Amino acid sequence: MTLEICVDSLDSILACAEAGADRIELCASLTEGGLTPSGGMVVQARTLFPGEIAMMIRPRGGDFLYQPEEIAAMCADIELARDLGADAVVFGCLSPDGSLDLAAIETLLDACDGFPAVFHRAFDVCADLPAALEALAELGFERILTSGGAPSVMEALDPIAALVQQAGDRLEILPGGGIKPEYVAEIIRHTGVNQVHLSARSVQNSPMTFRRPEIPMGATTVPAEYERRVADAALIAAARLGHG
Repeated sequence: MTLEICVDSLDSILACAEAGADRIELCASLTEGGLTPSGGMVVQARTLFPGEIAMMIRPRGGDFLYQPEEIAAMCADIELARDLGADAVVFGCLSPDGSLDLAAIETLLDACDGFPAVFHRAFDVCADLPAALEALAELGFERILTSGGAPSVMEALDPIAALVQQAGDRLEILPGGGIKPEYVAEIIRHTGVNQVHLSARSVQNSPMTFRRPEIPMGATTVPAEYERRVADAALIAAARLGHG
């Protein structure tokens, strides 16, 4: 079995190396579902972790409907992933109607230029999962990370087993989403997969002794998947006028 752990910190990478994880999905900000990590994080991951590294290519949280400028940034990050020693990249793009954004995906695959590509859990919010699988297999993706279209893998063991059968040997199905270590054996037995994806996290208390918990450094809540907090030109203009 291949054990993949999603990580967004050097402490997590070290734990994966110590425990013998086979592969990591390297991200930033798992609180937002995983974003593109920094180049420095990739360099350190490659130094610290001897197994495979799949690098997340996701420029922001929220939905998977991207503007051309975001696709350009994702292409640049794919090139960076290749240069810095990642073994694969992980991305996904959707159209407003829940179908695959084939134009955007093909642009990103062109940037991969044969580099292994994984389609992430944008797959789970597609309108038609079997049709999306067929398209991704045709496009040449190596694997799909999926919770079977449900909030968690354990709620979709039969659908995941069906996806495994549909995929055959064309691409791999990687179950991920809400998996706890004690679920792994049942998932493998029920679905026939040979790999699983989980975060395997526990709470680690900060060593800081002087604390100001009443002063947050960012948002205290994470926005829902279908809303984003973005800079507003009108508010920026108002702030400039107010300052002036």
